Amino acid sequence: QEEQRSSSRRRSRRSREAAEAGAMTLFSSKSKKSGDEAKKEILSDADFESRDDFLASVRDKNPHEDDFLQAVEEFVGSVWDICKDEHPEYLEHNLLSRIVEPERVVMFRVPWQDDEGRIRVNRGFRVQFSSTLGPYKGGIRFHPSVKLDTLKFLGFEQTFKNALTLLPLGGGKGGSDFDPKGKSDNEVMRFCQSFATELQRHVGPNTDVPAGDIGVAGREVGFMFGQYKRIRNEFSGTFTGKSLLYGGSNLRVEATGYGVVYFLREMLRQANGGSEDDDESKSDKLLEGKLVALSGSGNVSQYACEKLIQLGAKVITLSDSGGYIVDEEGIDEKKLEFVKKLKGEKRGRIKEYVDEYSNAKFYKGERPWGVKCDIAIPCATQNEVSEDDAKSLVDNGVSIVCEGANMPCEAGAIKYLQKNKVLFGPAKAANAGGVATSGLEMSQNSQRLNWTSEEVDSKLKSIMKEIHQMCVDNGSSGNDDDGNAVDYVKGANVGAFRRIAKAMLEQGCV
Repeated sequence: QEEQRSSSRRRSRRSREAAEAGAMTLFSSKSKKSGDEAKKEILSDADFESRDDFLASVRDKNPHEDDFLQAVEEFVGSVWDICKDEHPEYLEHNLLSRIVEPERVVMFRVPWQDDEGRIRVNRGFRVQFSSTLGPYKGGIRFHPSVKLDTLKFLGFEQTFKNALTLLPLGGGKGGSDFDPKGKSDNEVMRFCQSFATELQRHVGPNTDVPAGDIGVAGREVGFMFGQYKRIRNEFSGTFTGKSLLYGGSNLRVEATGYGVVYFLREMLRQANGGSEDDDESKSDKLLEGKLVALSGSGNVSQYACEKLIQLGAKVITLSDSGGYIVDEEGIDEKKLEFVKKLKGEKRGRIKEYVDEYSNAKFYKGERPWGVKCDIAIPCATQNEVSEDDAKSLVDNGVSIVCEGANMPCEAGAIKYLQKNKVLFGPAKAANAGGVATSGLEMSQNSQRLNWTSEEVDSKLKSIMKEIHQMCVDNGSSGNDDDGNAVDYVKGANVGAFRRIAKAMLEQGCV
């Protein structure tokens, strides 16, 4: 009897466990079904109830990528209503979901040997974001801060910047957390050769054409081009920013800085009621006597400063990661030449400027946004202008902020500037001169030609004028009460997006 009772208890326990398991399975099944049904509700971008819902989905897919998400939020904020109201087919074909996903991301190790014979290892990347309009095109950055988030944001922005040039260029970006500062030429060469040994598998003149960026100038491009040429046994226009001795373009070094000033000049002409057909000499005079605060002291800053000096503006600040200098007398051509040698040859720090010119002052660890100026041009790095910096600029009378670096203004800073009627030129439009001239270098390589500086400068001016007009066409308020004010952020985003979206629809589901 005891055995029967024990057997009965075991059967009862098994029955309860089976019932509980069945209930859990049923619950799990229902939950899974419910989750699947929730997922199936979003079959296209058109199924999102709002822009915020779409952005929430992007944030879920890209957690902790703050720079990339900042760029996406600005872009989607400009184009969402266009998609909803004018082109619902863009949402039905999932163009936004496709455009915020890079086509390909390559990550690789870069082993190299230092001068003491020790093996060092860095991480390399290439983000190939979009080939809709042409081969991937974008720079390579060597800096300790480089990570995937940084390069996704830069590649995303590059896609729209390149579209604005009207040249057949896609968008991409690459780089490494390698820091060339403090390294010997031989160490930089060994690193670049190791980096290019892997990179060469993924690039080519009709696939992906890299260039320079922060930490990558003529020296680094030369080393990478040489290694690519050796491995692939071909001399092709796979890199831009090369020396004039082997396929580079006149004015490529100056192009980004010059282009910023050409775009700034167009903004001033537009604000003063001028026409794009105005005589160029008349437009040039708009910068005479303007007080300009520049950040950075690298390539973009130097040549923006050079062009501003030529057009009669007074540049009073430059900076680097150590702080900034103020020269109330203005930086002239002689002083600028000193800066070029200091940063390009000696690889020194901007604080050494005050040793050469004692009337200038150096402010350690600060940025130049507290000085009185008419125009501010941030040319150092992303998010260098905070909302508090924007308030300081407004308090000190700034009338125009034109971005020379990539996304140097935080989202809050941009909103504050626009709210206070400060003209704002976004980087994807204002600093497109560099990639535009890279596109011209690619054309020269294909034709085995070398255009003069005057020819390239003329083409650069035309491209920057066309970019500005595209921003006006797509960003004007159409309201006479505010003087038909131009939202350059919206204009740049919408103008670039229209080109890419049309091409994406024509190319199908790829």
